[in-house]
Amino acid sequence: MAGFTRHRRSKRVIATFTGFEADLLRSLAAQLVELLRNEAAVPRDDADPFEALMDFSGPTTEPDDPVLARLFPTAYQHDEEAAAEFRRFTEGSLRDGKANAAITIIDTLEEAGLPPELSEEGLMIDVELDEPTAETWMRSFTDLRLALATRLEVEEGDEEYWYSLPDDDPRAQAHDIYDWVGLLQESLIHALAS
Repeated sequence: MAGFTRHRRSKRVIATFTGFEADLLRSLAAQLVELLRNEAAVPRDDADPFEALMDFSGPTTEPDDPVLARLFPTAYQHDEEAAAEFRRFTEGSLRDGKANAAITIIDTLEEAGLPPELSEEGLMIDVELDEPTAETWMRSFTDLRLALATRLEVEEGDEEYWYSLPDDDPRAQAHDIYDWVGLLQESLIHALAS
């Protein structure tokens, strides 16, 4: 995986993934969407659009899931009432934004040719992103890395621990995925800056 680069003529951000890489990325994004939507109130299709826009009946307490607590930290650590009100007015739209960003990754990969089933060996997927879509991917990479880091309990300066694990240890494999998403994100940042 070479990462993202900027096409000289079109100025679009491009990357080529193996079928396995694209399927892994799609799976990670789908798991994030499921997590975000599982505990959130699901909007009704028959809801009045204005009423839905003005609905501020979101959650008022910090999520129980550590990943969600990391993605939606408490805004006012020393003022429970202000924190509850802030969460009630913002968390629903923040969840939707994060879920929609992850869905953008899924949709882009599928539009680029990733079949719904596990992709065949040797298949290469070329992805071209305009700047707004690339920025959406970058935001979603941040969410994916936070989710993985929280589940793995990654801490600053603990690289030696992760490198000491045997290659067949599932934690080492999950950490490799965490590192890989980080490399993707870094290459995307550089591509956008060029």
